[in-house]
Amino acid sequence: MTKKDSGYYLVKEDILPSAIKKTIKVKEMLRRHDNMTINEAVSKMGLSRSAYYKYKDFVLPFYEASINKIVSVSFVLDNKQGVLSNVLNMISADKGNVLTINQGIPLQGVAVATVSIETKNMDIDLEALLDKLRMISGVRRLEVIGQV
Repeated sequence: MTKKDSGYYLVKEDILPSAIKKTIKVKEMLRRHDNMTINEAVSKMGLSRSAYYKYKDFVLPFYEASINKIVSVSFVLDNKQGVLSNVLNMISADKGNVLTINQGIPLQGVAVATVSIETKNMDIDLEALLDKLRMISGVRRLEVIGQV
């Protein structure tokens, strides 16, 4: 298998079969409740143990797939002093390592910037960081455009 044919795809949750959705929810329950057993979780979700064991190693949330990765995020930012700096400071505060920054010339009051972030040492998962970045004043939009 080549690097290009990694076998990984991003798929919207709403098109997944019920057994895979339930497996994802069981894994979330087990992660959140240390004292819950697999039997309790699958029973609560109405999923057979065999279906859980069939899929459990093949489904993972996006943030788990992003652990120890380099993620490229595209931003649309207001052309105001300090917006990009606030984005970079937030990434740094959560121990994300900024590897590259590419910013175009601001047009019509907005600038497009792409930031590559190494997630290996981050204190929080990628989804939580993205949520925090969305809340920064001047961040109009952000989107994960790739990961290695």
